[in-house]
Amino acid sequence: MPLLNIFIVLIVAGVILWLVNNYIPMDAKIKRILNAVAVIVLVVWLLQIFGILSSLKSIKI
Repeated sequence: MPLLNIFIVLIVAGVILWLVNNYIPMDAKIKRILNAVAVIVLVVWLLQIFGILSSLKSIKI
């Protein structure tokens, strides 16, 4: 996946999250949970894109 596509996805996700946080009325606790879930999903997606997540599967405990 080209680096430009990754930046575009991150920018679009940030804008969508900003729009939801500013224009949809909801409790502050729900906003924090939504933000945390979005960040976790994006971090896991980035780890998978860069191949770090797949290399962790080969480690045996």
